[in-house]
Amino acid sequence: VQLQAFGGGLVQAGGSLRLSCAASGRTFSSYNVGWFRQAPGKEREFVAYIRRSGVNSYYSDRVKGRFTISRDDAKNTVYLEMNSLKPEDTAVYYCAADVRASGPSLASARGYEYWGQGTLVTVSS
Repeated sequence: VQLQAFGGGLVQAGGSLRLSCAASGRTFSSYNVGWFRQAPGKEREFVAYIRRSGVNSYYSDRVKGRFTISRDDAKNTVYLEMNSLKPEDTAVYYCAADVRASGPSLASARGYEYWGQGTLVTVSS
């Protein structure tokens, strides 16, 4: 599967953005999908994931209550709705996907085989 993340941009603190992760292939519904981010000079960190069923999702403590992950398998797309953005949310955001039924935690980058190219989110104070 090939992934493309888009929707990033410049937003003021307190604002909102919606990122999209579009996937190729007809079996996207079989993939667990996660969002990660990497700020300048920092390691890549987990943001959120949604399981193939769409029923279960999980968030990092840093974004819980502000970000919402969702999926529309008919459109082969996973979304990350980001509200109440803070300057510390500034980063390149990556989406990732994996089809394995079991493996490393989905909150870890090792849990994903396929990665998109990233989209930059900049939050100004």
